[in-house]
Amino acid sequence: MEARRCAHIASVLCLLSFAAAPALTAPPTSSVPVHYGGFPEQDACSDFVVVSGLDPKGDNYLSVQSGPGGKPYRQLDRVHADQRLLVCEEKGMWLGVVYAKGNDGDGCGVSSPRAQRAVYRGPCRSGWVSKKYVMSPG
Repeated sequence: MEARRCAHIASVLCLLSFAAAPALTAPPTSSVPVHYGGFPEQDACSDFVVVSGLDPKGDNYLSVQSGPGGKPYRQLDRVHADQRLLVCEEKGMWLGVVYAKGNDGDGCGVSSPRAQRAVYRGPCRSGWVSKKYVMSPG
């Protein structure tokens, strides 16, 4: 009887471990917010770049992604050559940017110091772009 009870407990524990496995191996989130600020002596997003190096015979746009990389992140927007992007953070080959389509982004609220680091929530757009297709003006 004792052996049967131990076998039953072992099978229940085994089933529980399989039920918990997906939670442990869940894919990364499909969105990584852009953060700004954290430096009290400089603008919240202190650098800016412009979109460049796009293939005019190709799609001729740069995808703005929901996170720093390809899958599982999705495309949020498309920006075109010469669009100004304010750089707020960097992760590898990806830049977390803030931008206003069609202008320089001065009204985005990131051009003055912000002591506390925070998630950017507007009024402008934000997302992640590849460093490969941007350059510093000048």
